Amino acid sequence: MVDLETARQMALSLPGSEEKDHFGIPSFRVKNKIFATLWIHHDKMMVKLPLIEQSVFNSFDPAVFYPVPNKFGHKGATFIELNKVRPEMLEDALNIAYQAVVGKKR
Repeated sequence: MVDLETARQMALSLPGSEEKDHFGIPSFRVKNKIFATLWIHHDKMMVKLPLIEQSVFNSFDPAVFYPVPNKFGHKGATFIELNKVRPEMLEDALNIAYQAVVGKKR
């Protein structure tokens, strides 16, 4: 289990990351590109994963990692249930999402 503040600090610990509002929810960005958002009222985090990694995390435990139920979910947006995820798994997912954004050109 990971609490909201720990999830926030994990996202902000990545080099160059910053927190900004995104339609009323905290988003975490690098190079002004979102790699994660924090859904405070739902105790979950969304990370943008490459599709293969989304599939791997979802296969590991679909009660913890699952695609966002809309078109963004089909593009890698993945919800993580913070009250069920192990800290090291969240850290792995955040690192993958961060690297996917860092590697993209503006």
